[in-house]
Amino acid sequence: MSSAAMKRTLAQKDGAIGWITFDNQARRNAMSLAMWKGLYEAVSAFAADPEVRVIVLKGAGDKAFVSGADISEFEEKRSSEQTVRAYDEVAHAATHALSEVNKPTIAMIRGFCVGGGVAIALSCDLRIASADSVFAVPAAKLGLGYAFEGVRKLVDVVGPSFAREIFYTARQFAAEEAAAMGLVNRLVPVDGLESYVRDCAATIAANAPLTVASIKTLVAQALKDESERDARLCREVVARCFASADYVEGRTAFMEKRKPKFTGR
Repeated sequence: MSSAAMKRTLAQKDGAIGWITFDNQARRNAMSLAMWKGLYEAVSAFAADPEVRVIVLKGAGDKAFVSGADISEFEEKRSSEQTVRAYDEVAHAATHALSEVNKPTIAMIRGFCVGGGVAIALSCDLRIASADSVFAVPAAKLGLGYAFEGVRKLVDVVGPSFAREIFYTARQFAAEEAAAMGLVNRLVPVDGLESYVRDCAATIAANAPLTVASIKTLVAQALKDESERDARLCREVVARCFASADYVEGRTAFMEKRKPKFTGR
């Protein structure tokens, strides 16, 4: 990964868990263009690493997950139609890679999760937040247009009515409100957030990777219109599980009353 692209987006592997940390604490981890590029590169690297079975994203420090895009860059890098398009293409590539990576992803959210932070969190499979987290999509306060894909992701998670409320009001929502909407999977006390996420990631990592990947594929297909679904792909990912050595290992371990050791093959 290039040092320029990875500036303030840190990637670290810890056993089967790939950690991506957004570190721009002076601006509450707001995303610069370089950080968006770094996110894309980090996700791509972990996707290609067979040792990584779960990817966890978090913000550095205790103030924010991601507080949005770094608006201080907008005059230079997002002030014309051309530069807006170029910037958005980079950010879209990063969130698309995160959505499409064939490994489970977890957003570990503490503090502010705003704008682009919500977009990143929605691109993850699971969102686990501390009780002091705060959420908002302030596009309507900035006059920003919001791309269809980002709106669709929010609708998929919270439904159309809550999506409208979030966008229309552009206000901040407390963690309890976000949980009631279904925006987050779990609310956890602040001092137990990281241990909870680590335990969750370890549980997932110990399961059969092909089965987990197949479910990620099937859920994504289920969210598409029926006319757009790839029925062949759905059959293939299920068949791959039954044809795998891990299926043999799972059955054998069950009969021998021991924990299975899955290899992803």
